[in-house]
Amino acid sequence: MLEYRVTARRVDQHGSVAEAKAAEVVLDTDLAGRQDAFNPAELFLAAIAACMIKGIERVTPMLDFDLRGVEVRLHAVRQDSPPLIVSVDYVLIVDTDESDQRLELLHKNVRKYGTISNTVALATKLEGVIQARR
Repeated sequence: MLEYRVTARRVDQHGSVAEAKAAEVVLDTDLAGRQDAFNPAELFLAAIAACMIKGIERVTPMLDFDLRGVEVRLHAVRQDSPPLIVSVDYVLIVDTDESDQRLELLHKNVRKYGTISNTVALATKLEGVIQARR
């Protein structure tokens, strides 16, 4: 089994820092919010996006799928009481000349083998589409 480790620490009342390996991410933990850092919900969405992009990087060589780029757009809905994310919608935009059938095959593989997206899908509604940018 794989294991992951992250350490986060409060810097001051305006923010915190998370560290993993040799990387560092500034966290928006200020009650007033910060424009220069991701808040916890945005980090959650970024993790889903990173999972999908990494999945695409993993399966494109196996599928011999030609692409020039990938963009993921995510939208989450949060309820107030109790506070939780009730749904996440996404659009995967792939810059490619591949057919719609091959595009759907890519999407199927990304959804099937994504560690973070599979975990999220067990906890909340995760729905999305894949589109080609030609």
